[in-house]
Amino acid sequence: MLPVNGWETHMKKWIVIALIAVVVVAAGVLALRSGGDSSATERYEFVEVTRGDLENVITSTGTLSAVGTVEVGTQVSGSVSRVLVDYNESVTAGQVLAVLDTTMLSASVRDARATVMRTKALSEQADRELGRADELFSNRLISDAEFEDVETSAKSAEASLLSAAASLDRALANFSYAVIRSPIDGTVIMRSVESGQTVAASFSTPTLFVIAEDLSKMEIRALVDESDIGQIKEEQNVHFTVEAYIDEGFEGTIRQVWLQPQTVQNVVNYTVVIDATNDRGLLYPGMTATVDFMIDEVHDVLLVSNTALRFQPSESMIEEFRSVMQERMKDMSDSERQAMGAGREGGPGAAGAGGRGSPGGGPGMGSGSGMGDGNAFGDAARLWYLDEEGRPSVARVRTGATDGRVTEIVDGRGITEGTNAITKVNEDDSSGSSNPLSSAIRRR
Repeated sequence: MLPVNGWETHMKKWIVIALIAVVVVAAGVLALRSGGDSSATERYEFVEVTRGDLENVITSTGTLSAVGTVEVGTQVSGSVSRVLVDYNESVTAGQVLAVLDTTMLSASVRDARATVMRTKALSEQADRELGRADELFSNRLISDAEFEDVETSAKSAEASLLSAAASLDRALANFSYAVIRSPIDGTVIMRSVESGQTVAASFSTPTLFVIAEDLSKMEIRALVDESDIGQIKEEQNVHFTVEAYIDEGFEGTIRQVWLQPQTVQNVVNYTVVIDATNDRGLLYPGMTATVDFMIDEVHDVLLVSNTALRFQPSESMIEEFRSVMQERMKDMSDSERQAMGAGREGGPGAAGAGGRGSPGGGPGMGSGSGMGDGNAFGDAARLWYLDEEGRPSVARVRTGATDGRVTEIVDGRGITEGTNAITKVNEDDSSGSSNPLSSAIRRR
């Protein structure tokens, strides 16, 4: 007999050997199962169908300006004698804003009047000579040529008088322009002139004041990219913010879309004019506004990532799905089969989610990249997922609004909040170095 200690040691050795044998056998069984499966082990990636709100927004920037802004300039040159208004001052139509020095202008008026007097005297003299020549010509005392010369001199003197009168009117008008008046009721938002400053209006009219008719009404001119302009319509509502009040939101309405394009850094843009109210006086002309054009806005709807709608099933998934549908059809009555076929032809609204009698696809569905017409956005699409038995299934859904990342599910019978839609399938070679103990399904 073995000593007690020896017997215990002997038994421990046999226990270790037995455990090693069990592990080796289990590993062998797993290896046989893995090696015996000639198909690739499919590993799915998922995205969950959620419920929430969706906004399809186009963002742009623009500059705020007052509606009815008028630039007041001068039509004559000279030095500024007086400036009578300041920034932010309210003015009325006809109110004097500034006065130019009138020394040279009054001299021009006097010179024009003198010219008129001189030409008027010459015209009267020419008329008297024409009267005498007419009497002599009637008595045949002068020739036709002599009479025509006198007549021409009289008409020329009359024309000179008209020209001198026009010069006088112009001088008087220029003299009146020396007094600069407001053309509208409003607020002075810019003043670019000071007393003593010389202004020159020889080639262009300089702007001396900018008057806003009504600061309670503002407009924004925003540039929208050509790829987004098709979604912009008149009367659409917009939200915008300004840097001065980053936590404050403002509302506006699209008034007009200008057809004249602008190319900025090789990108074609179009100007969108937006009306906004400024009752609280928080908005100033010249502020930069960040504008959000609200294209679609839905609340409390089913949402799914666009990657799930773009998913294309693998060949093995389609074959497995076809087999599942064939098994289910064996247990169906003729009326159920006909209803299932009608559901496949009836569009996305008639689609099920892959349970018993699901018309999401059947033995006649296509192979390759998808199920016949593939996945689509905006109207009809197909959503792949795993059914309650862990087998791939598909549901036809009708989609609605999208923001480019997620899409609204308008109609998808069987698709509920929490459904895990397939976004990707990875086929790993089972004969490789993959761990046979790893899960075949990876969820996210």
